[in-house]
This record gives sequence, C-alpha cells and structure tokens, in this order.
Amino acid sequence: MNWDVIEGNWKQLKGKVQQQWGKLTDDDLKLVEGKQSELAGRLQERYGYTKEQAHSEIESWAKKHG
Repeated sequence: MNWDVIEGNWKQLKGKVQQQWGKLTDDDLKLVEGKQSELAGRLQERYGYTKEQAHSEIESWAKKHG
C-alpha cells in the first residue's frame, strides 16, 4: 500500500496499528497522524527497535493491509 493512502486513511487504520503494536498509546497515534517517520520513531521508543527494524516492521505491516 502506498503510504499516502495510509496517511489519508489514518483514522480508519490506527486501530489496526494499535492491534499490531499494542504498546503504542492513543497519544502516540494522535502524534503520528499517519506519518511513517513519526511511527518509526514511536516504535523505536516503545519497542527498542533500530531505525532499520522499525521501517522494516512498518513496510511489512503496510503490505498486509494494502
């Protein structure tokens, strides 16, 4: 899925994001607002992922929900 589509449908998709990454809070998801780099940063904070790992996880998730 194109990330622009995810960003445009963020309100509908953020529940699926929270199912995937349960440590993300509602406040985290509000701050992300569909921005891929912001989501990666939050995953690094909450899960201790490296930058590359966070982006890899996001890419994998985006393919499943595309």
